[in-house]
Amino acid sequence: MMAQSTTNRQVLVESDVRRKIFSLDQAAQQLLAGGTLEVPVIPGRDVQIVEVRQLPDKKGLASREGQARLLHDLASIELQAMELCVRTLAEFPHAPPEFREQLAGVARDEGRHLALCLDAMEDLGLPWGTWPTHIGLWACVRGDDSLLDRILIVHRYLEGSGLDASGTLLRRLSGVRAKEALVAVETIRREEVGHVQFGSRWYHQLVREQGLDAADDFTARMARLIERVPRRLEPIEREMRKQAGFTDYEVDILEGHRTKWLAPAR
Repeated sequence: MMAQSTTNRQVLVESDVRRKIFSLDQAAQQLLAGGTLEVPVIPGRDVQIVEVRQLPDKKGLASREGQARLLHDLASIELQAMELCVRTLAEFPHAPPEFREQLAGVARDEGRHLALCLDAMEDLGLPWGTWPTHIGLWACVRGDDSLLDRILIVHRYLEGSGLDASGTLLRRLSGVRAKEALVAVETIRREEVGHVQFGSRWYHQLVREQGLDAADDFTARMARLIERVPRRLEPIEREMRKQAGFTDYEVDILEGHRTKWLAPAR
């Protein structure tokens, strides 16, 4: 038997964002071929990392600074999404080969989205690193997750929430002159539907293979995991979610969590 190769150990702690797009894509391909990769506690960054609540206030989207900040936030999300894809490839080497191959494709898409945001920020004269960023999405997952946990958190909850947020962003951008931001958000929204579909398809397939009831599992798994994911207060885009493989029952469960978060504290 051939010994497993080891990918570049520094790929997740690499800080330069442009180099990281290339190195993460290469790492994904090496992991598909049997490579291994150590997962750090914190991924590398060439910008300051802060808690989400410590991020500076945002300007309005009518301003160049506000549009660049939007792109900066999106770039941070896409970077974490790419890193999380590679992390899943590293931590679940025995996942179905087709799942792993498709996941590597998702990682490449996230890298392309990241590059789109970086280029647009540079066009606006406010490049990556103008603001600090967070790693809140990376912090949502744990080394003892099951594969179903990971799919639900990353590809159904986090990326699904991104679909909801992008709908709100597009409505806000429609009233201002913001070519760079609009192109980025439209592209990401269109292609992220496929990423959420990927998560929905594999979630339901693995649930069936494990002999579980999909509705019961979704209810219980969301209840167990909900405290470690960001609260998403944007209106849920029900029809977009259904296009991405969510059932009406699953959307109702998410609506229930959102209603609790929006309820005034007593």
